[in-house]
Amino acid sequence: MIETLLPFGLDQADALAILTGAMAFLTVVAIWRALLPESEYGQRISALIDRRERLRHAMAEPRRRVALVDRTKFMERVVRQFNLLRTREAERTRLKLAQAGWRSEQGLVRYLFARLSLPLLVGLFVILTLFASGPYETSVTTRLLIAALLVVAGAYAPELFVRNAISKRWSKIRKGLPDALDLMVICAEAGLSLDATFTRVAREMRQAAPEVSDELDVTAIELGFLPRRRQALDNLGRRVDIPEMRSLTNALLQTEKYGTPLARALRVLAAEYRDQRLLRAEEKAARLPATMTVPMIIFILPTLFVVLIGPAVLRTMDALRAL
Repeated sequence: MIETLLPFGLDQADALAILTGAMAFLTVVAIWRALLPESEYGQRISALIDRRERLRHAMAEPRRRVALVDRTKFMERVVRQFNLLRTREAERTRLKLAQAGWRSEQGLVRYLFARLSLPLLVGLFVILTLFASGPYETSVTTRLLIAALLVVAGAYAPELFVRNAISKRWSKIRKGLPDALDLMVICAEAGLSLDATFTRVAREMRQAAPEVSDELDVTAIELGFLPRRRQALDNLGRRVDIPEMRSLTNALLQTEKYGTPLARALRVLAAEYRDQRLLRAEEKAARLPATMTVPMIIFILPTLFVVLIGPAVLRTMDALRAL
């Protein structure tokens, strides 16, 4: 069949030899091109293309920013109309948003607007769906119960979203904190002050742990302009309300108050947090067999039974059919 497709005078061995030679030639060319130094002309073209893309995005950015500002202004007018920014709940909400990493006033406005508008939008959608979109086989009481449950879910959806964001952010901070403490030990032993230590560690941790870098950077700024250094450390403990960060702030406050060696306290905390991180990893690994039990029962065991018992079942059926 293959010989009929080959040109006149070629057999399968000749075609295989030609194909092998072509593949070897392409391999040599690819290796040669990979080992060649990049030309400045090509790099210049790539830089110009990148600059053109950045300029295009920069030209489109003001339009997006104007649209975003317009929406934010509308949300702010609605929130101020109901006087939601001056309540105690707004202060607690501002702290929650700061714990999730959203510190701007626009974030607070959007959150309060979502808490206000989502129940109304969900209720309107439920009314249009259950009562105005054709007959349903449910009673009016059942429809009202479904509508009430969905309205309550819409009211609590922003809070659940923020709690989930806080939990994820604190988990990432807990993972990156031991490495940050190691760098702080080096900076403290080099003679840097506390705010300079925070600034340098924040710069070094920006790629590996951006959440830790963000919190340390904010704390370094607060250490520079707040009248009391204790207030900046207390703010760090409130923003990251986990036991590890509370222990760190307490150690820093104790060092600031009694003059104890900072590097020694940070080294002890770094070793302790590293051991805790290792224990958490071992705990997750120990839970893995129990977690994989249900997927194995549902997905793997039925396939295994089919492969092992299937041939015997088919042979039994053939034997019974022969009888």
